Amino acid sequence: MTIPDEFLGLMAEKFRMLADSSRLAILRLLMAGERNVTGIVEGTGLSQANVSKHLKMLADAGLVERRKQGLLVFYRVGDPLVERLCELVCDTIVREARRDVEGRTRLLEGWRSETTRAVSNGDEP
Repeated sequence: MTIPDEFLGLMAEKFRMLADSSRLAILRLLMAGERNVTGIVEGTGLSQANVSKHLKMLADAGLVERRKQGLLVFYRVGDPLVERLCELVCDTIVREARRDVEGRTRLLEGWRSETTRAVSNGDEP
């Protein structure tokens, strides 16, 4: 698939919205269900001003949707792709961590073998 040049700026903006840990914390909370600002502040530990700023950015980018109920405004994930992207990134992080652990395990096993050989030969490890 070739991505048209006209899409690149739009894609960059979507990725930019996902490149902030505070916005990701908000999205993670909203993936569990709809919340108002107070619920998001309590769930993330961020200040109300910070949450409001990030919610506006996320809404402008189409990643969250608003629903007004009386005086309250409720937010929810507005694009199901958000959750899928987060799952894909988390899967990649887990795979990379496993490869890192496997590599370090091989390193330690090699060191252990060398140490065992040295000790059995009467050498210093």
